[in-house]
Amino acid sequence: MSTLSSSSRDPTRARRTPSDLPAPLSSRTSRHERESKLDSSASGAGRATPLSSRRDNTARGAGQAADDTNPKDYKKMYEQALQTNEKLKTRLEDSRKELARIQARLERATQKQGKISESKSNVMETQKREKHVLEKKISEMEDELKVKTELKSENQRLKDENGALIRVISKLSK
Repeated sequence: MSTLSSSSRDPTRARRTPSDLPAPLSSRTSRHERESKLDSSASGAGRATPLSSRRDNTARGAGQAADDTNPKDYKKMYEQALQTNEKLKTRLEDSRKELARIQARLERATQKQGKISESKSNVMETQKREKHVLEKKISEMEDELKVKTELKSENQRLKDENGALIRVISKLSK
């Protein structure tokens, strides 16, 4: 006993790291294997009882599945994640391209609309100018018409005066 206690107190002894500890899954597997061996040896002729065989099968299946498929599952999951990421990246790139196309179309439509509205405003301004010019011409023509009627009435008055003077001159010459 003294050797046992002295070896546990030995400072040169290396400490165990977490990686040195047995994995919980392997300890479960070994426990199940031990139980199944005990059950099979207890049954007598090496036959396992239905309960122990089930326990043995599940222990072996879980142990093998845990040991064999976990790294593969992680690898498969990693590969699937990479594939999914690639698909998503391509979809994202396609969406970005579609967005750029739509933005370009929107920009062109906006420019066309701007040009159309600009041309409409230019047309409207031209029409306003033309309307203003026409209104000026109409007012000038109305003024000329007034002047013309005044001239006609004055011309008629002068004709009447001229006729009266001709009659006066003809009476005086007689």
